[in-house]
Amino acid sequence: MKRQKYLFLILTGVFFLTACDEDINNNDFAGNPVIKSETQFTGALFGDSLTFTVEVNDELPLSTLKTSLYFGDEKVSEKIIRTKENGKYTGKIFVPYYVDIPDGTATLEFILQNTHLATAKLSVDVPVARPDYLYLALVAEDAVYAMERTGLYEYTATRAFPTEFPAYIKAPAMGDAGNEILFGWDNSAGKITQGVNEYIPFATTQSGKYSITFNTKTYEATPFVSYLCNNTEMSRINNDNFAIDLELTQGQDVVFDGIGDIAEWWIDPDFFTKASDNRFTFVPIDGKYRIIADIALKYFKVEAMLGSELATLQTDGSGAVWIIGDNVGKPSEEANYVGWNTDKALCMSPIGNKKYQLTVVAGKSINRESINFKFFHQKGWGGEFNNTTLTASGDIVIVGDGSNGRDPGNLGLVEPLIEGLTYVFVVDVSAGINNAVLNVTRL
Repeated sequence: MKRQKYLFLILTGVFFLTACDEDINNNDFAGNPVIKSETQFTGALFGDSLTFTVEVNDELPLSTLKTSLYFGDEKVSEKIIRTKENGKYTGKIFVPYYVDIPDGTATLEFILQNTHLATAKLSVDVPVARPDYLYLALVAEDAVYAMERTGLYEYTATRAFPTEFPAYIKAPAMGDAGNEILFGWDNSAGKITQGVNEYIPFATTQSGKYSITFNTKTYEATPFVSYLCNNTEMSRINNDNFAIDLELTQGQDVVFDGIGDIAEWWIDPDFFTKASDNRFTFVPIDGKYRIIADIALKYFKVEAMLGSELATLQTDGSGAVWIIGDNVGKPSEEANYVGWNTDKALCMSPIGNKKYQLTVVAGKSINRESINFKFFHQKGWGGEFNNTTLTASGDIVIVGDGSNGRDPGNLGLVEPLIEGLTYVFVVDVSAGINNAVLNVTRL
């Protein structure tokens, strides 16, 4: 009897498991999404908004329709539409306008997904081409000027423009599907790009009538002023700053060309002595340096480097010392106040024997009544000198200790500086970076 009871339970279990398997198999049906294009794609222009219509259906509820546009293997645009029910769906996808992309064939890919994550894919080839505009618009702050077509992708505006003429360029929409395309300046890359209206820094040393040109395929444009340092072109950081990284030796000539008003520039005595209007002798020790020509402030900013990075103070005392804080600035405190903005940190000149120098003029590049800056190991937060690692000799400045009116490491004045006199700050780390001495002398 007991054996029959066990056999009944086993058979019941088998039936239950079989029933569950049948139920699982029934729920495993993933659906059968189907997608069909209703649009014949005869072609598109870069910059178009490409309209598409597709018909979708499935036996299970649908979820999304993802449309992607590819240039080769690169996805350049995407559009996602919620598909709540079977039927036709219409959307638009942007065909990007990029530099140097040749005419060719793009791929429009549709992926339909239902609520059980089953998908269907459809790919369609679309011929794409760069538009050939009849004209462009040169947009300045106070006026818009026509740029005439002078050849395939080539456009020119000629008139008596100012020698510095910041402007961006606008291409008109082409056809019903087109969009206006803007060409402006990318400050981070130092070149023209699409989709922005930042002014392009067109400039020339020529007075009177001249031409501004632009190529809508290569983005080549003219004119730009070129600045050279030791016969090497400086790279544009932004509209006002040009930079070059050079290996320099102490006492070497540094020659700048292309800066028409260089005779009016302020020359930093910590880094250069003037030999002629455009020729200077390099003051610091041998090494790699970044020289930045600041066109707006009319001075050359110099920063020590280690390889491809800005230099930092090394444990052996080599490298660089940086200044961040209040009441100091080059070429003047008023024009270029450093403050606690680490981007504006001043690099002290490495003059040799593990000494670093800053030269200032009271009432101009340093406040004569009060100072509150300090010395750092890098251009930014991190290692810094405080009252336990830096002492001041003489009776011109104090190093703050938290109880003498300044935070630890911040400098203060013993008494006001004398208006117009030059003061030289030298940080000496020859005894170790934790035993630094600050010497301040008045010239």
